[in-house]
Amino acid sequence: MGERAMRKVLVLGAGKIGGAIVDMLSATGDYDIAVADRDPAFLAMVAREKARQSQVDVSDAVALRRLADGTDAVISALPFFLNPTVAAVAGEVGAHYFDLTEDVATTRAVRALAERGETAFAPQCGLAPGFISIVAAHLAKRFDSLRTVHMRVGALPQFPVNGLKYNLTWSTDGLINEYCNPCEAIHEGAPIELMPLEGLEHFSLDGIDYETFNTSGGLGTLCETLDGKVQSLNYKTVRYPGHRDVMKLLLEDLRLRDRRDLLKDVLETAVPITHQDVVLIFVTVSGMRENRLTQETYAKKIYACEIDGRLMSAIQITTAAGICAMVDLHRDGKLPARGFIRQEQAELDDFLTNRFGRYYA
Repeated sequence: MGERAMRKVLVLGAGKIGGAIVDMLSATGDYDIAVADRDPAFLAMVAREKARQSQVDVSDAVALRRLADGTDAVISALPFFLNPTVAAVAGEVGAHYFDLTEDVATTRAVRALAERGETAFAPQCGLAPGFISIVAAHLAKRFDSLRTVHMRVGALPQFPVNGLKYNLTWSTDGLINEYCNPCEAIHEGAPIELMPLEGLEHFSLDGIDYETFNTSGGLGTLCETLDGKVQSLNYKTVRYPGHRDVMKLLLEDLRLRDRRDLLKDVLETAVPITHQDVVLIFVTVSGMRENRLTQETYAKKIYACEIDGRLMSAIQITTAAGICAMVDLHRDGKLPARGFIRQEQAELDDFLTNRFGRYYA
């Protein structure tokens, strides 16, 4: 491939993930980066030599349009509920759009914009949804017919010490959303919705015990992609044993699912963030191959580490690398040039050999 042209990108959100995206993109020297956030404290954590900074209320479509005009791509690291406005503005200014949303309704809104847009719209570009769908689709292609596709992902503290056995590692709004909203799945060949926090299972990996349970959004668009092709498809979040019961107490018995702002305040006041975390990825697919019932599993753990002189948590690495790789793959012509892009349209080999996707390898 010939020499890359500089690509102008606007990163929205300068928090834990947005800052990591700026760090990764700027290290390549291939991207002209601007970053925007309404919080000056977050912006102050981004080195000025890495990105131009703008303090903007991103919910203000007029201000956002002015900022985004002339950019090639808009990358949203914002809470899910802000993304429909961002996607609409990206379409209006002719920029490609990438986000990290786990919210099903937000993805549907982005898809509707993509149907009448002239650029690419790629939501759900993180870990789950995101990379997990690329893995599942890759394994599924290796079977003549499918029976089950089961996807399990967790972002966990390496050293759990509180009653939740959990530390905040990414968006609190996104976490609460996953724990409260209905969960898409396929059961006995038919699409269904499951209740969050249900479907409790236990398993062990490398001598450590875990629990898994239903959460919303992790399947991305796989329910549609594999509809009519698989008997059982589901996604569950991985936690240490006991976490699910405490969350059920908070969300159901204390009715905090109806007071999400209060729950967010409680969690962010009482539960520390940590950079000492581990991301666990576990995908199991079964089906017929050469007339034999066969099972194949992809299992990986990714730990926090230092990247370009900065300590990044595992969830920062996997989430930021996921969206940066999708931006890179689109730029390299390995994804559709326009329209709605599903994560499973990316080839796993292309992803893992990408300079950002290598962080998963």
